[in-house]
Amino acid sequence: MSLLDIAPVIPVVVIDDPETAVPMARALVAGGLPVIEVTLRTADALRAVERIAAEVPEAVIGAGTIRTAADVTAAVDAGARFLVSPGSTPALLDALEDSGVPFLPGVATASEILALAERGLTEMKFFPAEAAGGLPYLKALGGPLPDVRFCPTGGIKLTTAPGYLALPNVGCVGGSWLTPADALASGDYSRIEKLAAEAAALR
Repeated sequence: MSLLDIAPVIPVVVIDDPETAVPMARALVAGGLPVIEVTLRTADALRAVERIAAEVPEAVIGAGTIRTAADVTAAVDAGARFLVSPGSTPALLDALEDSGVPFLPGVATASEILALAERGLTEMKFFPAEAAGGLPYLKALGGPLPDVRFCPTGGIKLTTAPGYLALPNVGCVGGSWLTPADALASGDYSRIEKLAAEAAALR
């Protein structure tokens, strides 16, 4: 199954303390969101991926903010089952394609989309979604590029997600609202599960 079809929302998570990774992942899965993207923005991100991969097998754990071939290798070695990049270069795309796991390369323009389509890629991350044109932009892309599907990420909220999900070229959205920093810091995993359940109900 495509990553875009498993759940309506992919939580985009920043982990500062790897001890929060496993209970957070369990809360997201319990709420109905098994696909989780841990961004490589902190020193403990890879450790968090390792912990979730080892201890929460029902989660489809991935790594985001993949920028280099070294990131690709490190994330896959940590147990990431998919990879997400904010953008793409030929060298990064080569590494992603060689990784052996599904990936969502980031795009923000029609030219970038066409460059990926030339490689046979049809599923991409649209980022930063709201800043790059949001719903009207993605709707406009659907006409000339009907065979490409997106996971828009960046600035999307529970209230705006349904509009994106209604577009035929959107499979799911990425959201950071599901794991608030204060909820992680205080260990309020029931709140995270509730937020996940609300998001899972969008489709």
